[in-house]
Amino acid sequence: MIDFFIPSAMAAEGPSPGGVPGLDLFIIVAFIAVFYFIIWRPQSKRAKEHKELVSGLGKGDEIVTNGGLIGKIVKVEEQYLVFEVANNVQLKLQKGAVSAALPKGTIKSI
Repeated sequence: MIDFFIPSAMAAEGPSPGGVPGLDLFIIVAFIAVFYFIIWRPQSKRAKEHKELVSGLGKGDEIVTNGGLIGKIVKVEEQYLVFEVANNVQLKLQKGAVSAALPKGTIKSI
């Protein structure tokens, strides 16, 4: 009796594909496009702008750090810069920690 069921189970057909051809490829391409335009492209643009900001810093520029400190650059080194936050108070900072450059005279108006 078991021999009767086994051959019919082996002969059963699997489900037919029935999907739209090329849909899987379209989904993958759409996912890559969304990833590129929403995540990678804006991030690389921000990184490029920050790199230009840091490379353009010079003595006398007024800056804001990532921590929110505002000061005037006194000395620029290769990887670091020294900026003055108050009279006779100077701090050494990595160039990458600069978040923005301020227009000259901003510190006096604050």
